[in-house]
Amino acid sequence: MPISADRILFCDDHLLAVNKLAGELTVRGKGDLGKLPLFDFLHKDYPGLRVLHRLDFDTSGVVLFARTKAACDAVLNTHFRGWKKVYRAIVSGVIDRDRGVIRALLPARSSREKKFEVGKQKEDLIPAVTNFVVLQRFHGATYVECAIETGRHHQIRRHFAAIKHPLVLDELYGEPKFNQAFNRVTKFRKFFLHAQSLDLPHPVTGEKLHIEAPIPRSFEAVLKKLQQLG
Repeated sequence: MPISADRILFCDDHLLAVNKLAGELTVRGKGDLGKLPLFDFLHKDYPGLRVLHRLDFDTSGVVLFARTKAACDAVLNTHFRGWKKVYRAIVSGVIDRDRGVIRALLPARSSREKKFEVGKQKEDLIPAVTNFVVLQRFHGATYVECAIETGRHHQIRRHFAAIKHPLVLDELYGEPKFNQAFNRVTKFRKFFLHAQSLDLPHPVTGEKLHIEAPIPRSFEAVLKKLQQLG
């Protein structure tokens, strides 16, 4: 089954941007597959497609692919210079400041089995920067917009855990008791992280591109629920 046209956010001879759904793999990974990854579907209609970056399984939003080797090489050779990724997330607790910068070091090589420990000294810790702005505060949770200057594995999830505001319902970095209470009240089970927009220079034409993905319905639903709770 081809990807629906409304999920195509940008397409020309060199690039293809798609709105990835939460609960969808970007590319084939380890283990058994319940369904084909996004790349496998797209590759049927766009032969020669190449992966430029990925989003986690439960993260939704903008994913960009290269349609030609030249476009792919141009992006990789510049090490993604000029890219700006903006995300939306719902984190636990009430953040009192209106904006901030998180600079906690993160592992160069991620571990899915172990939680990130703040202040843990390792030789492979490297710089990572997340800028955030508070969009709305609720009882026990905060809606934020984040712009990342680096692209470490699970960066936003790890960084907000580092400042004691992990994403709600994040089983890996979150607080189990809080997540259980949030689940009981809202009936949702998965964390909310959405790649809202991507700005970049076109790798071939140099044109400035702004690509944006609409907020998922589930994201809107939980925000409405939180507003009702006060």
